[in-house]
Amino acid sequence: MKSRYTFYIVGSGKKPFRQLAFSGRQALVFMGLLLVLSSILSVSLYAGLTSVRHRNASAALALEMTRKEAEVQAKDEQLQAMASEVNGLKRSLIDLYEFEKKIRVIANVGPASKGDNLFGVGGAIPEDIDTNLLIHEQGEALVREMADQIHETSLAAEEEMGRFASLYEILDEKRSVLESTPAIRPTTGWVSSKFGARTSPFSGKKSFHKGYDIANHVGTPIIAPADGVVTYAGSRGSMGIMLTLDHGHGMVTRYGHLSKTLKKSGEQVKRGETIALMGNTGRSTGPHLHYEVHLNGMPINPVKYILD
Repeated sequence: MKSRYTFYIVGSGKKPFRQLAFSGRQALVFMGLLLVLSSILSVSLYAGLTSVRHRNASAALALEMTRKEAEVQAKDEQLQAMASEVNGLKRSLIDLYEFEKKIRVIANVGPASKGDNLFGVGGAIPEDIDTNLLIHEQGEALVREMADQIHETSLAAEEEMGRFASLYEILDEKRSVLESTPAIRPTTGWVSSKFGARTSPFSGKKSFHKGYDIANHVGTPIIAPADGVVTYAGSRGSMGIMLTLDHGHGMVTRYGHLSKTLKKSGEQVKRGETIALMGNTGRSTGPHLHYEVHLNGMPINPVKYILD
């Protein structure tokens, strides 16, 4: 009697099990088919899992490459922006340097003591950095060039600051001299006697008139023709009531025959400020201002210092 083998297959529905009966040889074939099918399913499953892993790895690699490219692009843009800033700063510095030279010409001030160059010996201006190129493709060379230009521009800026500081000192001194130099008429009226040789109205003889006489009504305001300090305010013999201003730099002005002084000795005054009132005091033939200008102790013609 031949051996028979029974296999039960799990099913669904009303019959959860199905029964298959095979002879010995058929059972062996059936078992082989099951093994082959199982191997095929295992290989397919492994291949599917491997494919999923490969796709996931490829996607991750693509994402990483995209991120790296974005980082490189961002760095390029940052370096290009920095290069543009360096170029702009350099151009602004050059404009400032040219403006400084114009000021020196207008103010009649000579070149700076350290020479007339902005970027070191010879004054060579570094060429602008090309911001249209991809910086990462040029390697470290361009980055070093940019660093060198930043250093050179920084040194040039320090040099220009020093030049402007010295120029400011010169202009400030000139401003002080200009503010302290008589430049306007000290009062209103008509000229009754000029500076220089004249016939004295008292003796009838030739004499030298050291001042400039302007006649007007008693009480006419007298103004300071420049900044200064009152060094005398009071009576002074034939000059009557007199006021003296020291403007510095060897410049002194005197005001005689006043009716009243409005400033005291030691007070500082500004150009255009009222300092006294016209009068007829002292040795005078009528109400007027006797105005004198002295430079380093020597009387000079006040007309030279009346510019209005």
